[in-house]
Amino acid sequence: MTAPAMTQSAPDETPVTGDGDRRPARRYGILAVAAAVVVGLLLGYAGGLLTPSLTRPGDTSAEAGFARDMTTHHAQAVEMGLIAFQEGTDLEVRQIGGDIATGQQGEIGTMQTWLRSWGLDPTGSQPAMAWMPDGRDSVQNGLMPGMATPQEMAQLRAAQGHDLDVLFLRMMIKHHLGGIHMIQGILDHGGDDDVRMVAQTMKNTQQTDLVNLQNALKRLGG
Repeated sequence: MTAPAMTQSAPDETPVTGDGDRRPARRYGILAVAAAVVVGLLLGYAGGLLTPSLTRPGDTSAEAGFARDMTTHHAQAVEMGLIAFQEGTDLEVRQIGGDIATGQQGEIGTMQTWLRSWGLDPTGSQPAMAWMPDGRDSVQNGLMPGMATPQEMAQLRAAQGHDLDVLFLRMMIKHHLGGIHMIQGILDHGGDDDVRMVAQTMKNTQQTDLVNLQNALKRLGG
């Protein structure tokens, strides 16, 4: 997967003459991204089916732990991205949010398909991050690396205007840094070549996202 190219405008921006015209355009864009999230999830399921393994990872394997924990990690990023797309005021922030939401929802589909193909449940018997040698130490207050607290998520949902744009960028930068740490864990300790190949693509995408997020934050004075 390669990171989507940044554009100068959000996909639903159209010339308007007043707020009454902007609201239908915004609704159309939100519906389009929501549809893209669903399509991404379905494509992710299909992609997961195309990466079979000769041996199935077990319930306590690094691969199973990664798929479960990264699904939870991604789910928060999808929510954050949709908030930014729907409520953000900066066009680039909205585009980044929509791209992250659709891309990571597709990856969730892939990881959930892995678990089903391995005959495993979506949740396992081990604590979060137990699949990484130093993983348990990286869990703080029950949160995996980079994840926002419930209070931070509430703050993002309540934010408006420029404050929302900057808060989203800061939170997503932290979120991606934590995600890359987890991805590096499966690259270092995983034994399934198909999982490692997809994980490397995830890492490449998130590293590109980080450049875009940091540049946008600098431009907005954050």
